[in-house]
Parts: sequence; structure tokens; C-alpha cells
Amino acid sequence: MSAALQMTAFGLALLSTLFLLLATCTDCWMVNADDSLEVSHKCRGLWRECVTNMQDGVRTCDQYDSILADHPVKIVVTRTLLISADLLAGLALAALLLGLDCIKFLKEEPRVKLKMCYGAGVILGVGSILGLVGSVWYAVDVYVERAMLVSHNIFLGVHYDFGWSCWLGMAGSTGCFVASALLTCCL
Repeated sequence: MSAALQMTAFGLALLSTLFLLLATCTDCWMVNADDSLEVSHKCRGLWRECVTNMQDGVRTCDQYDSILADHPVKIVVTRTLLISADLLAGLALAALLLGLDCIKFLKEEPRVKLKMCYGAGVILGVGSILGLVGSVWYAVDVYVERAMLVSHNIFLGVHYDFGWSCWLGMAGSTGCFVASALLTCCL
């Protein structure tokens, strides 16, 4: 039972960590949500903004000036939290891999291996909270920005909605949290 639970938690943690990494690196955190006849598809991410022409499929991206340049708070906070979550999830995966019963590392010390799995669960839990806070922070800020424009009857021609990268960040964080719960509560 313990080995199956460990393998399930490891598989979920691995998949969720990949989701978090993809969410951090991809550039579709906000997507234009206009219902009018658009000729382009706009995505804004943490690192750049991309526009895809819907007629010929040509995609152009503009990198943000610099990591150190003045950026909106939602970008800086989300970057920081997601990078921290990525690093913690990677560290937890390494610790979990070494703590699995099927790995021969420290085979004669089952208590140490169990503590490694528990520690990996705690680290995954902290990383999942950071990733979830970062993703939800960004989503709430996008919603508030849109709600403020609507409440003041301001229409700029394009309004943005949550992109797939934002949903991927939330899914990866939630998966890491479930894997953390399996490792800390169920072992």
C-alpha cells in the first residue's frame, strides 16, 4: 500500500511540476476576450506579449524590456511566486525520488526514507501554496482590472480574460497540493 501511494504521489507531483514549469515559461496568462470579429489573437504573459494574425497564422512576440525594469506588480509578484514554486517542487521531486521504497538509495534505512518522503510532501505543500497564490493573484488582478474598466464605462477596444497559462499554473499548484497531502497525511 505504501509503495503504491508513494508512486501515485510521485506521478502526480511530476505532472504537476511540469504544469507549473510550463505555466511559468509560457506567454498566455491573459488572452483577448473580444466577441467582435478579431483579425488577431493577443496573449500577455509573464515574460512577453504575443500577437497571432488569425488570417495567416503569423505570430510576433515582444519581450518585456528587462527583468529589472518597472513592471506591473501582478507580473513581478507572479514571477517571483511561480519561480519559487518551481524551485521548491523540483527540490521536493528530488527528495521524493530518493525516498521512494523502490529506489535502492538508503535501502537499509526505511525510517530515513520515510522522513525523506514526508519532507518532500512538506516542501511540495509550501511550493503549491506559493504557486496557487501567484496564479490566483494574477487572475484576480486581471478580473479587477476588467471590472474597473467596465464600472467606469471605459472600453479600450480589447479586454482580457484568463489565458491557458493561468489555468495551467492553478492546475499544477493544485496537483502539487494533492501530492503533498498524500505524502504528509496518508503515509
